Amino acid sequence: MAVPLIGKVVLDTNVFIDYLRAARHADWVWGGAAPRIRFLSAVVVLELRLGAESPRRRRAVDRIVGAFPPERVLAPTAPLFEQAGQLFHRLYVGGEGLRDRLGPINDLLIALTAWRIGATLVTSNLGEFRRIAAVLPGLAVVSPAEERSTE
Repeated sequence: MAVPLIGKVVLDTNVFIDYLRAARHADWVWGGAAPRIRFLSAVVVLELRLGAESPRRRRAVDRIVGAFPPERVLAPTAPLFEQAGQLFHRLYVGGEGLRDRLGPINDLLIALTAWRIGATLVTSNLGEFRRIAAVLPGLAVVSPAEERSTE
């Protein structure tokens, strides 16, 4: 078993989706026994709300959001939006050929929010976030399967 990740973590949208669809990553979603402080990105809340098309799904998102104290729900600041735009151009050369610009922008905002507070980003989308980490020194990225709580 891997050593538990300690310290600050920000969970990506796909960690919550895996939990909601397949009951995976419950230790990440609800906290587990490891000494870590979980934060929720407001961008993740947006993405979860966009996918909550039924009353049952809306209630599930309500429970997740309610599990985080307001001071642990992080919104990108104006400078982070500006930095996201700059990084987007650097990584995607202005977005030419992308079918979707919103997904990469959201990923950049989630990454920058984690980076700003010195948190590790927990995601199943390792390829994209490690690509971002390559141009954002100090961003730590792990898979929810790489590190486990000691429950």
